[in-house]
Amino acid sequence: MRLDKFLCDNTDLTRTYARRELQQGQVTVNGAVVKKGALQLAADDEVVWGGEVITPQGLRYLMLYKPEGYICSNVDELYPSVMNLIQLPAKSQLHVAGRLDADTTGLVLITDDGQWSHRITSPHHACDKVYRIDLAEPLISEAEQYCRDGLMLHGETTPTRPAHLERISETQVLLTIQEGRHHQVKRMMAALGNRVVALHREQVGAVKLDPDLKKAHWRMLTVKEIDALAPSTVAGTP
Repeated sequence: MRLDKFLCDNTDLTRTYARRELQQGQVTVNGAVVKKGALQLAADDEVVWGGEVITPQGLRYLMLYKPEGYICSNVDELYPSVMNLIQLPAKSQLHVAGRLDADTTGLVLITDDGQWSHRITSPHHACDKVYRIDLAEPLISEAEQYCRDGLMLHGETTPTRPAHLERISETQVLLTIQEGRHHQVKRMMAALGNRVVALHREQVGAVKLDPDLKKAHWRMLTVKEIDALAPSTVAGTP
């Protein structure tokens, strides 16, 4: 790998700043100052920047308790990005595996492993997502059956996949879906003649939001959690 790419991939340096640090003699490789970003590194080369050894980043897998008012994007837009809540080097390499709306809270998975995230988000892999929904009014009595049969959403040409609806109270339910259509949960409740007033994702696949995790906080996934979400990817099989 080129030295400048190695610096960008494993620190918060942009290409412009990496080039500047190199030109100012702030980077050494195996104890020698190197000013050319095109230098090809060997696997056992030691790179030091600012007096600290730069360790190559492995693939990273995080769970975040997303609060309201953040978007699942890598950049700020109308709302701030959830990446502002992450304190890691080279976090520009990370992306969200399965987005939530700005006003939705709960479990967000973040990684730099594209194949792993695809297995979570692709409807072909049928990964369950469980949402707790607070509703404006009680649901109609046939709501469970309609969800099992599939709902035709406004503007769509095909019904939703079969979904499981469980009532917690008159105005709170758990909904399990395997898709990620635009505003799907809110549109499903609208198709049932109701309105979502609060939405929270509790679970993705076999992984539940850690009850000890505070809102706006994150932690690394365990190996067991990573494998539970996409075992064939972690095992290295197609």
